[in-house]
Amino acid sequence: MNNKNPTATVLYLIEQAIKEYRKISQRNISKIVKDITVDQCLVLIILNKNDKISQNELANLVFKDNASITRMIELMVKKDYLNRTIHKGDRRKFNLEITEKGKKTLELINPIAKLNRETALNGLSLEEINLLEKTLNKIITNCKI
Repeated sequence: MNNKNPTATVLYLIEQAIKEYRKISQRNISKIVKDITVDQCLVLIILNKNDKISQNELANLVFKDNASITRMIELMVKKDYLNRTIHKGDRRKFNLEITEKGKKTLELINPIAKLNRETALNGLSLEEINLLEKTLNKIITNCKI
């Protein structure tokens, strides 16, 4: 591997691609729903698929630490996207439920999420997407060693 300027490496390009994708995603979401972030949308999507998920699992899926996911959940409760009920046996645990506003927001953002993916992957063949996925999984595996 060449000793390139750090901003000229493939890893930097991966980071730049992610940031650009998040920017276009947020811009498109904000056109439809003004007061929600990309990460908050991810929380809604994940909870919609699995409402019994733990806070730790949720944090891992949205690449946040526990303190960040706690703040995000608190904000989503205040904005009426989620309801939180404390577990009767253990006050440290709670259940999350998507509110009506959250469900309506999911309906609005699902087509936007599809559009965002289509925009980002425009011009890539299925073969290129599969190779990219395989390559990125190798990088992830290498970094977990």
